[in-house]
Amino acid sequence: MSASSKIIKAPVATEMASFEEFFKITMDSKIPLLQTIVNYVLRRKGKQLRPTIVFLTAKLNGEVTDNTYVAASMIELLHTATLIHDDVVDEAYERRGALSINAMWRSKIAVLLGDFLLAKGLQLSVDTNSFDLLRIMSEAVKEMSEGELLQIEKARKLDITEDVYFDIIRKKTATLIASCAANGAQSVRATPEIVQKMKLYGEYIGIAFQLKDDLFDYQEKPLIGKPTGNDIKEKKMTLPLIFALNQTSKGEKSRILKLVRNAQSKPQNVAEVIDFVALSGGIAYTEQKMHEYKDKAIAILDDYPDSDVKNALVELAHYTTQRSK
Repeated sequence: MSASSKIIKAPVATEMASFEEFFKITMDSKIPLLQTIVNYVLRRKGKQLRPTIVFLTAKLNGEVTDNTYVAASMIELLHTATLIHDDVVDEAYERRGALSINAMWRSKIAVLLGDFLLAKGLQLSVDTNSFDLLRIMSEAVKEMSEGELLQIEKARKLDITEDVYFDIIRKKTATLIASCAANGAQSVRATPEIVQKMKLYGEYIGIAFQLKDDLFDYQEKPLIGKPTGNDIKEKKMTLPLIFALNQTSKGEKSRILKLVRNAQSKPQNVAEVIDFVALSGGIAYTEQKMHEYKDKAIAILDDYPDSDVKNALVELAHYTTQRSK
């Protein structure tokens, strides 16, 4: 565990240990096949960043309650379901270095498992009368779907503007992290103003997180010694490329977009687009925007007295921009 990760997780280590058992019980099923797949998912859980955010924002604004465990479980069920569905949509056969659910049990079962996890989240909220938490989570589900569809629509035409791009990443990536932070505060009965502040904190670090992901596409990878250009190959218009295209002539823009359209079959196109973006200032501009959002997230915490929990949330904001993967 890195020093940054220790600072982020230390204030809620006890709660996260209890959460693991709570979440495991939440996912239980009497259907043998379903339980086998659920166990596979549980063994391959990631950093659990999202439930950590729920517990941190709860502790920042009060005392952790049973409702906080419900909020963290609902978010983790939603997040896991969306990852499984994403792998089906993207026809991805690996997740965190292991075979994805659709690779192990076929797409039909993967879709049904995702549906099961979403239903579990709904059931948990109804069983515990947590309709305030459900309202925040439902909004996140809606926005994430809209973001994905908006990106697919724009990818076909490659005509995305910077404003539309920020709308996409706010909906697609940031809204789930925003709902974690908001639900953490909501679970300890914080005021609507505080819940909104926490939501904004989550939204800002979510946008910074996505901008860091955008930059990875243009940075050299240790094993291969060059950028992957995966977003370019998939015709995903991210901020470095959008900014670079806005700085150039109409003719050069058309030429670059033609390279992007054929990047999947012509690897040399990817290298040319990456060089164009770097020379046009797209990477530097994206780094600047990423740090702006990180700083806005940290500024939201200024009103809170110093504590391990506040330090953890500040460190989390820094982590989004400093991580190596």
